[in-house]
Amino acid sequence: MENTREKIKSSKRIVIKVGTSTLTYSNGNLNFHLMNRLAWVLADLKNQEKDVILVTSGAIGVGSKKLNFKTRPTEIREKQAAAAVGQAELMHIYQNFLGEYNQGVAQVLLTKDDFKEGERKTNTTNTLETLLSFGVIPIVNANDTISTFEIEFSDNDRLSASVASLLKSDLLIILTDIDALYDSNPKTHPEAKRISYVEKVTDDILKMGGEKGSEFSVGGMETKLLAARECYDGGVMMAIIDGSNPLYIEDLIQGKDIGTIFGCSK
Repeated sequence: MENTREKIKSSKRIVIKVGTSTLTYSNGNLNFHLMNRLAWVLADLKNQEKDVILVTSGAIGVGSKKLNFKTRPTEIREKQAAAAVGQAELMHIYQNFLGEYNQGVAQVLLTKDDFKEGERKTNTTNTLETLLSFGVIPIVNANDTISTFEIEFSDNDRLSASVASLLKSDLLIILTDIDALYDSNPKTHPEAKRISYVEKVTDDILKMGGEKGSEFSVGGMETKLLAARECYDGGVMMAIIDGSNPLYIEDLIQGKDIGTIFGCSK
């Protein structure tokens, strides 16, 4: 455990995933205060000469609000329309906030096919590596506008794990509305105990995954545990931490005992 936290301190390439329930208020509107803090942390990590990749959810949720949907749409065509509107809004806001800290960004929209062996995977890797070499923060999201498969069956927890593994990252940090993995649901069981470290996600650990978050989000704890399993196989450490304050990212990297750390195979 201590060795793992020491490895986290020395992480050079970090993927950070932020979900819809973290980016937005319960009414579905974007939390600009949080996004500004997140931008500051990302830029500060870059100033420490770390490679940083942001995997963001929220396009469908944000687009749903802009299109005046009261809840997340259920029809595929409405989800695709919401994603198209929301993705433009998200990138505009990220670009503005990160630009305040003199940090360049790039939009990268991916589907499952971009991770399959072959030319597309090579091109995806080359593009992301080149962006990092230029000091740019790639902002990655699923290409929900054209890929119905992604909308129906995927989530950005798994996407972030795939990105982290593809780029041979040291660490994936998932920001969420629950500050760690617990032995039971802390929202309904006040006596629930935080699990500080998980060496490997077993079937018993996987059973601890609970319900999803807000009505505008998709993933729950189960998708994060599946992401941790993928990271383990890819040799990437993973952490789940409270997303309500992005400054916790720096606490984690400084070695503080917060959230849940997941080990890796290397």
